[in-house]
Amino acid sequence: MANFVLVHGAWHGGWCWRRVVQALASQGHRAHALTLTGVGERAHLMSSAITLETHIADVLAAIDAEEMDDVVLAVHSYAGMLGTAVADREPQRLRQLVYVDAVVPRPGESWGGTHSSAVREARLAAAAASPDYSFPPPDPAVFGLAGADLEWVRRRQTPHPGHTYQAALQFDPVRVATVPRTFVSCVNPTLGTIDAIRPRVRDPRFWDGAWQGGGGARVIDLQTGHDPMITAPADLTRILLEGAA
Repeated sequence: MANFVLVHGAWHGGWCWRRVVQALASQGHRAHALTLTGVGERAHLMSSAITLETHIADVLAAIDAEEMDDVVLAVHSYAGMLGTAVADREPQRLRQLVYVDAVVPRPGESWGGTHSSAVREARLAAAAASPDYSFPPPDPAVFGLAGADLEWVRRRQTPHPGHTYQAALQFDPVRVATVPRTFVSCVNPTLGTIDAIRPRVRDPRFWDGAWQGGGGARVIDLQTGHDPMITAPADLTRILLEGAA
């Protein structure tokens, strides 16, 4: 039996992992899909006080509360910031870190720092105009969703806390790299805000060479869109199980 902690990206909640949780549980594994403060079923907690550190604490607290060790930590999209922080602060808790079409920052970089100036300006303007400093979700069609899946995600998305967007994450890449890492690149269609990350994880110079060192890193392409836990749950489950082997 393996332990899995699954962390959603911006505008989502633990709900998006439903198919993967069911698949892992059916094979006898423990899988916990948490919801970050202020989104999903915790949207009633939305506040301008929510920061990147709030969400890092959410993930660490979930691992503690579930009494899990040797964890396969899967982080989607924005949550790549959180997975990187957890691997820096408590690498001994992790068996594998799986970046699911996720941000892989440089030390001192923010989530928004990987985006175009137009995207940054639009999100910051939306947050400044909102009463709780949040910005709204995009049309989920940009995630490669269609039909019932598109409508399901559209119903469930919630605004994301704005103070997570420009917060710089300081970490030691050598320490993070002691944890074996997998980057799942969703390429059909690609999401523009992740495109800046894809060449990084194939570059032997990334993190001054640390990315490909330590516990080792692999990159896997999936022929699906940005939400593979919804559009390709069997493929993503297989990759997660490989990380637990």
